[in-house]
Amino acid sequence: MARSVYSVKQVNAYIKNMFAQDYLLNRIYVRGEVSNCKYHTSGHIYFSLKDESGTIACAMFAGQRGGLSFRMGEGQQVVVFGSIGVYERNGDYRLYAKEIILAGAGELYERFEALKRELSEMGMFAPEYKKEIPAYAGRVGIVTAPTGAAIRDIMNVAKRRNPYVQLVLYPALVQGEGAKESIAKGLKALDESGVDVIIAGRGGGSMEDLWAFNEEEVARAIFNCRTPVISAVGHETDTTIADFVADLRAPTPSAAAELAVYEYAQAAGMLEEYKLRMRRLLSQKVDIERLRLQEYRTKLSYLHPQNVLRDYRQRAADYDDRMRRRMENALQETRHRFSLYLEKMKGLSPLAKLEQGYSYVRTGDGHAMKSIRQAEKGEEVLIYVTDGIVTAVVEKAEEGLGL
Repeated sequence: MARSVYSVKQVNAYIKNMFAQDYLLNRIYVRGEVSNCKYHTSGHIYFSLKDESGTIACAMFAGQRGGLSFRMGEGQQVVVFGSIGVYERNGDYRLYAKEIILAGAGELYERFEALKRELSEMGMFAPEYKKEIPAYAGRVGIVTAPTGAAIRDIMNVAKRRNPYVQLVLYPALVQGEGAKESIAKGLKALDESGVDVIIAGRGGGSMEDLWAFNEEEVARAIFNCRTPVISAVGHETDTTIADFVADLRAPTPSAAAELAVYEYAQAAGMLEEYKLRMRRLLSQKVDIERLRLQEYRTKLSYLHPQNVLRDYRQRAADYDDRMRRRMENALQETRHRFSLYLEKMKGLSPLAKLEQGYSYVRTGDGHAMKSIRQAEKGEEVLIYVTDGIVTAVVEKAEEGLGL
């Protein structure tokens, strides 16, 4: 009986494929204690989850680090969301993490995800509703705590970048009871006050500390603002519902100030550069127009009626001379031809023949005598010679010239 023999690679690939086709293993939450946590220079995180029964190897790749809002450490109780996969090279399986939360924040995380899905389905995160942040804001509204680090950071950045921009603070509660109502009220008040852009945020903290910015009431207040809103909640790794609804998310309050307040020195330098460029362009334009005007003057001098008339007169004089020369040439040629014809006619003239000793004989009835048969004896004939006519009587007519 033949037996099927498989390579190690085939077995590992088969097991990996089985894991990939299992729906549960592709979307699984695992709770455990963090151990052997290592942050690799590539940005990947390698760690293990353990409980009283055993351990499982885990990895979070750098591209998934957005799903981690805190720094992991040994002994932390966490809930990891991800998928189970097989590493073919050594046949090990591990949990590939997409999101990691502290175990105590599990309930809040579920509420966060549920509200995120609901608002996303309503279209409140859609890019077509995002408003553009003005490049040169004159009045910047701020909704945050009046004594927190966030307002100090925003004021310091704004003063450094542009001391002429007006900051309008709405002192709001950003944590605890009444915080969501206070933030929503501040957003509405600043929106109605006519500021150019609004920054809503606070400094960093735990998920519970930032929870006011995960409330639906705050999300709707941001969405209903006619003024562009920048969300600046916590640190770079913190993500709230407000970040998804806002027109722009800043990783920190300081970064929000950088985005909202334009740099005066840079703008002034740009304006000075534009002024110099406009002067150069204007100078070049003036030079070009001057050259064009000179060309028009030159052309006008050529096209002046007096010059045109002078040209026509000269052209007419040239035509007159040319016609005269042609007429004289034609007349001379005609005279020459006439002289040739005249000489030729002289050679053919009967009178010229008579002058050479010849004579012309006519019968009595007026016919030219060309043959002796026309001559009859006793007939009177007329002989024309150079100087007159001789009348003669035919005596005899003989054939032959008789010369």
